[in-house]
Amino acid sequence: MTNAFSVHNRDQIKQQMTDGTLDLLVIGGGITGAGILLDAHVRGIRTGLIEMQDFASGTSNRSTKLVHGGLRYLKQFEVGLVAEVGKERAIVYENGPHITTPVWMLLPIVKGGTYGKLASSFGIYLYDRLAGVKRSERRQMLNVEETLAKEPLLRRDILKGGGYYVEYRTDDARLTLEIVKEAAARGALALNYTKATKLLYEDGKVCGVEAADLLTGETYQIRARKVVNATGPWVDALREMDHSKQGKTLHHTKGVHIVVDGKRFPLHNSVYFDVPDGRMIFAIPREGKTYIGTTDTNYKGDLVHPRMTRADRDYLIECVNYMFPSVKLTADDVESSWAGVRPLIHEEGKDPSEISRKDEVFRSPSGLFTIAGGKLTGYRKMADKVVTMVADELSTESGRTFRPCETDHIEYSGGKFGGSKNMPAYLADKTQAGVELGLTQFEAERLAHRYGTNVDIVFDIIRNGREEAEENGLSLEVYGALRYGIDHEMVATPSDFFIRRTGALYFDIAWLRRWQTAVMQYMTRHFDWSAEVAKSYEKELHERIVEATQALEDSESEPSPRVEQALVGQS
Repeated sequence: MTNAFSVHNRDQIKQQMTDGTLDLLVIGGGITGAGILLDAHVRGIRTGLIEMQDFASGTSNRSTKLVHGGLRYLKQFEVGLVAEVGKERAIVYENGPHITTPVWMLLPIVKGGTYGKLASSFGIYLYDRLAGVKRSERRQMLNVEETLAKEPLLRRDILKGGGYYVEYRTDDARLTLEIVKEAAARGALALNYTKATKLLYEDGKVCGVEAADLLTGETYQIRARKVVNATGPWVDALREMDHSKQGKTLHHTKGVHIVVDGKRFPLHNSVYFDVPDGRMIFAIPREGKTYIGTTDTNYKGDLVHPRMTRADRDYLIECVNYMFPSVKLTADDVESSWAGVRPLIHEEGKDPSEISRKDEVFRSPSGLFTIAGGKLTGYRKMADKVVTMVADELSTESGRTFRPCETDHIEYSGGKFGGSKNMPAYLADKTQAGVELGLTQFEAERLAHRYGTNVDIVFDIIRNGREEAEENGLSLEVYGALRYGIDHEMVATPSDFFIRRTGALYFDIAWLRRWQTAVMQYMTRHFDWSAEVAKSYEKELHERIVEATQALEDSESEPSPRVEQALVGQS
């Protein structure tokens, strides 16, 4: 018996989607679509979601991986945005504390930098107030010596002090997935690898889609009273299909992050620091690695597989070496990378970093709703806005009534701790249980943190599958995670497992290389793939590894700026 949200249950989910007419069909399985799915279903709207790739395979797996209050938006005087996403941050944390971690962020104050001492102090104070920051997490202002005590690697000659405040680090792909899983557990319908190839109309109004199952090649129709376009970088493509791409359009920018070993860049804290071109970037420790980003350049290339270029890589390396001169990073230190496309709403004459991250909803004459722009942190408010519009129309047309948004207090799948305060004791207990099962302390802890209150299911899989794991040359940890992914998280390909379910491509590429052959062989046997299909998935994973580990020489985006001049004018 497989879980309802299993890749083996695709046919049943497909049948339910095509049986009758949905109230709402969401196109796009990133964080925005996931939020809409959960919100709408909880309100009593019969909702389905389709995603042409894997869940969170686009922008929602390629962010800076912070659920943050948006301190940097104060610089653009977007006070309302800071207030909104700051409050949302606390909600996201309480609903899924296993995938969102409070981390102290250091803001070095430097000569000629974005924020002076007074501006930094006031800015972070205002940020604390607007974002409703907990008393224990409110900002501290540091002098030079205190700042260097927090982060000894910082450049000393231009340092004037620092601000110290809390941000929330997350696993963006798993955040998206846990929201989809929560919706599915409550009865909502969701399918990955399902592409909307054509919009269907009745009397000039959109009434569904023709969809293609990209795993089987099957084509079928999904009927829905309302359709929401939540496809991120692809929203304009769907608007073109609807013949409604008018007025405001998307402006794509590319953001690149690089990952280096923590031993090469041993930060004590996350740091948000100035670079000489007037921008600010993050350096964030995570799981023994440090990741640095992001670039922000106009982009007109491949939306599915954006790539790091040498210019992107070198820019970020130079940024690190400028502010942390003793580190002396080189291109050889970069273990992995990711590049994401930001779907911003175009503003004439503005540089990429200046364009607002605000979201906006468009409704076409056919009735197609499109949600564009926005931030990871604000996903729930974006969903509320769209679903309220959909509910109002459905109510007017059918006389039905729908509840208001309730997702502020709905814990995600894996987050059923009854509050973040209960999580540490729970995870400690489950880590011990994992060790008793035969896992190492590190493996047990990693599984407990990744799966939260779902970890008992993973442990049961391990307990009952020791023999199968051994026969297939898989460790207990890998076997438990893989089988849980297949049976409970819609894992269909090795890339799904190594990239979006475990994050190994970015943060543990040595683990990926160690287990990729055994995982590939296990999945081939489990799914009874033909040699041709198995080879195609092996090739796909290889291509993703190349994308993450090798920089392109040429770029389809504008070249990244280079760090050539110090903030205070040194050459």
